[in-house]
Amino acid sequence: MLIVDDDPTVTQTFARILRLVGYNVLTAANGETGLREMEARHPDAVLVDLRMPLVDGVAFLRKLRAQDKQRHTPVAVVTGDYFLDETISSELRELDASLYFKPLWLEDLLDITKRLLERPH
Repeated sequence: MLIVDDDPTVTQTFARILRLVGYNVLTAANGETGLREMEARHPDAVLVDLRMPLVDGVAFLRKLRAQDKQRHTPVAVVTGDYFLDETISSELRELDASLYFKPLWLEDLLDITKRLLERPH
């Protein structure tokens, strides 16, 4: 599992929780680093923040889906923005990403991770 979020507290907390229950977790502090991790390590699934500087979650997804090897990697996008523009929501669906809203509680994070890893890719 790769977690991409520009908030180190979120990244560290999510990674710690998932590692405690036995998942192998990679982290990236921004979209560009996340894309490099995807190329180098090929994680089975991605949890990415929507709102990040430089490369946001949508741009990350566009670049990820443009790569043949990553076209079907399961991705969940998380955001604290409850007032998403329909254009963004629509594009996330077209890019085959699930959308979830922060805050994510322990059970939410575990459920999302399980769903992502059960999806065929």
